[in-house]
Amino acid sequence: MSDEKLKVYDVWDRPTRWFHWINVLAVFGLIGLGLVILNADSLGVSTSGKILLKKTHVWVGYVFIFNLLFRLFWGFFGNRYTRWGGILPGGFGYFSSVRDYIKGFLGGRPKRYLGHNPLGKIGIAIMLLFLLIQALTGLVLAGTDIFYPPFGGLFADWIAADGIDPNSLLPYAREMYDEQAYQDMRAFRDYFITTHVYTFYALAAVIFIHVTAVIVTEVREGGTLISAMFTGRKIIAGAPQDLDDPMAAGHDGLHPTPEN
Repeated sequence: MSDEKLKVYDVWDRPTRWFHWINVLAVFGLIGLGLVILNADSLGVSTSGKILLKKTHVWVGYVFIFNLLFRLFWGFFGNRYTRWGGILPGGFGYFSSVRDYIKGFLGGRPKRYLGHNPLGKIGIAIMLLFLLIQALTGLVLAGTDIFYPPFGGLFADWIAADGIDPNSLLPYAREMYDEQAYQDMRAFRDYFITTHVYTFYALAAVIFIHVTAVIVTEVREGGTLISAMFTGRKIIAGAPQDLDDPMAAGHDGLHPTPEN
């Protein structure tokens, strides 16, 4: 245990914390709904039940996407730990910092960071990439399955049978579709659903690794890593590696200070 005095640092701003927990709820909701949809036939779900599940999945997906878009926007305007430069890997000396972090972690002398550590930035980049892929492919599938925006109108126009108003198309109503156009649309859709499903499994694995890494890092390094995503503040002994701004110096003691 370090003999250095503990200090409290403001790290995660309020918008970032709101994004994080909305994202957690949305992603786990989508995972649960997605698993039921994938196994709907074996679970004996009716056609109307499948449609309801997919509609619910899409609406939760909209929440997820708007929340993700906000985080992409906030990467340009947040504080120094939440902007793109603070969350993505790269920059001068980055690979040296990764090597030093791993060496210190394995040697029992972990280097402490206020923001994401060098390895954590790689995980964040991968997770954001998978989230974006899920968002984009999910919007396409929402259009092909239940004709929801933003692409549903295009797919409805594509497959509507002669004399059928595309705006009146219903999911699973094959009698309203032009059969050849429907089969062509399904072939087009296959690439997106394959990507969506396999990225789902990859994302689930990354989430598991992320949660495990957070717990292990909390135990090995301290620094109130988990509670900081609730309070916005980290409590750290010694000088963090990424504290290079004199104006960002911590506050002595354990009592939280008002956010800016």
